[in-house]
Amino acid sequence: MTTTTAASAEPGERTVRKSSPGAARGPRRTGRIKRIGLPYLLLLPALALELLVHLVPMVIGIVMSFKELTQFYIRDWGTAPWAGLDNYSVSVHFDEPVGEALLHSFFVTIGFTVLSVGLCWLIGTAAAIYMQDNFIGRGVLRALFLVPYALPVYAAVITWVFMFQHDNGLVNHVLHDQLHLTDKPSFWLIGDNSFYALLTVSVWKGWPFAFLIVMAGLQNIPGELYEAAALDGAGLWRQLRHITLPSLRPVNQVLVLVLFLWTFNDFNTPFVLFGRTAPDSADLISVHIYQASFVTWNFGTGSAMSVLLLLFLLVVTGVYLLLTSRGRKTADV
Repeated sequence: MTTTTAASAEPGERTVRKSSPGAARGPRRTGRIKRIGLPYLLLLPALALELLVHLVPMVIGIVMSFKELTQFYIRDWGTAPWAGLDNYSVSVHFDEPVGEALLHSFFVTIGFTVLSVGLCWLIGTAAAIYMQDNFIGRGVLRALFLVPYALPVYAAVITWVFMFQHDNGLVNHVLHDQLHLTDKPSFWLIGDNSFYALLTVSVWKGWPFAFLIVMAGLQNIPGELYEAAALDGAGLWRQLRHITLPSLRPVNQVLVLVLFLWTFNDFNTPFVLFGRTAPDSADLISVHIYQASFVTWNFGTGSAMSVLLLLFLLVVTGVYLLLTSRGRKTADV
């Protein structure tokens, strides 16, 4: 409802027309709702693809873990009989061959992940700190550092397969023929040495990512802090300990978590390096689950192992985020 009042009793003066608050806020509120809802509308295609590519297969895999799904039910897996928790019981029964092999693979994956993530972070951080100084050829060296990360995984790992060959590989040629560090050429793709071969390829492929993230984090540290520390007599190591590493703590928290999840779930590297059957010393859990599903044709047990792996990663991620958030709050206080 609209009312009109006179601003003055004298003739010729303008009258002021006052409108009700509801009439003015209506179009404004509608426009605000449209502006807020537009980003969510634009996200709908991505959310639909995420549902189709990730969530739907995840739900199907969970359902399959409760079925006795073998090669006899591949054509119509929905008709496979329900197994209940039998697949999970077989997987975690560590006194039996299936559970014992899964436990061995789990420990191998834990050791491999810890070493790979630690070395990737250490090499990437050292290279990023070194690249902060100005010197001739720094841009070219940065580009070369990122080559392992930019190369396709299959092309890079296949190259390492040729380098690890026993008779004519580059690794044995350098270590045995030129440097004389070994008594005889080593077998790198079988036996105990396969773990070190896998670790080498993983670190070579993963440290440039750590280098890229840490180098970006170093750009946010003010140079005045280093200048003030230098004036106070702090050397390189004290600056690194009291300025660089504390300033990089938020970046490192995310970086370590991402590297852990990527490395623990890595399937392409061991599969291309060793084939369908990895040696016992390099039997990562991702390849082990593949073998349990597509080699022995027991998709029910393989799905149960995948669900257990998912639960383990969720627990580790939750505990890690909880601990890091508490540490951040304590540091702020």
